[in-house]
Amino acid sequence: MTTSAQDATLQVAQDLVRREGRGVAEVADRLDQSFLAAVELVDATTGKVFVTGSGTSGAIARRMAHLLSVCGTPAMFLPGMDALHGTMGAVAAGDLLITLSRGGESDELNDLSRRVQQRGVKVIAVTAAPTSALGTLADLTVVVDPGPEVDPGGVIAMGSTLATAAWGDALATVLMQRRGYGWDEVLFTHPAGAVGRLEQLPDALPSLAEPPVGTDD
Repeated sequence: MTTSAQDATLQVAQDLVRREGRGVAEVADRLDQSFLAAVELVDATTGKVFVTGSGTSGAIARRMAHLLSVCGTPAMFLPGMDALHGTMGAVAAGDLLITLSRGGESDELNDLSRRVQQRGVKVIAVTAAPTSALGTLADLTVVVDPGPEVDPGGVIAMGSTLATAAWGDALATVLMQRRGYGWDEVLFTHPAGAVGRLEQLPDALPSLAEPPVGTDD
């Protein structure tokens, strides 16, 4: 590869990553009451928490379910198409479904979301399209919209999935602090790898626990 080709290649890569970073920062600036409502809804769920999505949103849904579990909110990934072929039987009244879909028009996810609602399950939609089919059917709609996709054609879910992943990281972290889930518990459930070999616990996180009813702010 010539020097000029190397420079051009690095320029394309650097520009894309910078645009992705700006998109994630946009999501941080737009966290609002819908995020707080999602925290309340997840924290109040007495049943199981499921996260679903298709395609790249499915990859982020699997990651989100994993990190929620790591941070003290037990969650499971529910593949949309598998759910429509019987796995939906794992979902019952009192559970919660978090559905990730940038466009909000994935038929399998919308069908799944409607069906579990009929079983007494609340649905949180995380989407860039609040007026989409998913956005309008959900019990709570959270808008995560980092702007146009960063790929040259503006159609591949790149920056949007990173933004949704960051939103999920924020949810998992806030719930961890709210529930008082400690590092000792994190390391107990994560005995493998470099994390499992840590000899000293990180500093305790500040509590975000709700004050008892009747306590002044």
